Amino acid sequence: MARLDINRSGELEVLVRVVETGSFSAAARDLRMTPSAVSKLVARLETRLGSRLFNRSTRQLSLTQEGRAYYERGVCLLADLDELERNVASQDAPRGRVRINANLAFAWHFLLPLVPLMTERLPQVMLDLVLTDEVVDVLGQRTDIAVRAGPMKDSSLVARKLGQTPMVIVGSPDYLQRHGMPDSPTALQRHNLLTANYRRAYNGWPLLDGGEVVKIVTHGSVQASDGEALRLLALNGSGLARLALFRVREDIAAGRLVPVMEAFNPGDLEEIHAVFVGQDGHVPLRVRAVLDFLVEHVHVE
Repeated sequence: MARLDINRSGELEVLVRVVETGSFSAAARDLRMTPSAVSKLVARLETRLGSRLFNRSTRQLSLTQEGRAYYERGVCLLADLDELERNVASQDAPRGRVRINANLAFAWHFLLPLVPLMTERLPQVMLDLVLTDEVVDVLGQRTDIAVRAGPMKDSSLVARKLGQTPMVIVGSPDYLQRHGMPDSPTALQRHNLLTANYRRAYNGWPLLDGGEVVKIVTHGSVQASDGEALRLLALNGSGLARLALFRVREDIAAGRLVPVMEAFNPGDLEEIHAVFVGQDGHVPLRVRAVLDFLVEHVHVE
């Protein structure tokens, strides 16, 4: 446990100012301290950390590798502290950066169309959108909200449900004309099944067979890390894909894709959640405001 008489935020502010001004003397002027006091504080910090933070010479001051890492993380921590104090002091005005990680399909169908309304409702919130089908480390990548599809695993994260969507196997009319319409789980295994290669992909497609749900082992000539890529592959006739209905609903209505094996569809639903760290009462106001907006306006079905 840190000693209470160590002002770590004050040490960080001094170190950051030294880096940004380029010298102890310039930092001392900005902080209204003496150069000697700044130098001693940095030396004391280095002793406590057991690492040299600066390379010193008579003409130049530069960060060591350890100093660079400490500085970069320290800038973020000071920004978070400033934001925390602003939010606590002004509970009626959500403000600051909110990083949202979302899979591509959710972003294109739901999140991006809502951005104009969200920025209008939350004018002091800056959205930082990271779009990928990969599951990210929420804590490690400083993500405030991550949108995830599929069953939630036990973790330290909290989830708020945004909706659920049926799953459907689809193929293009051209592909089905060339390879035929499968009429049983066994027949399906003779087709080229397009699958995902990202970590949260499930091994096998569930189908009804004799009144029971069985998993068909998938195999095909192509895997992709992006669900939208699987949709495009199905559209160009590369094979069959099992995708969320909201992703391909318009393609089905337009005749570009055809549902396959619907008589064997087990009716399973893919749930969509917004996950975050901490209980609602301990979530920053800026994050809670965005979460509330998403729950109110996103309707996945």
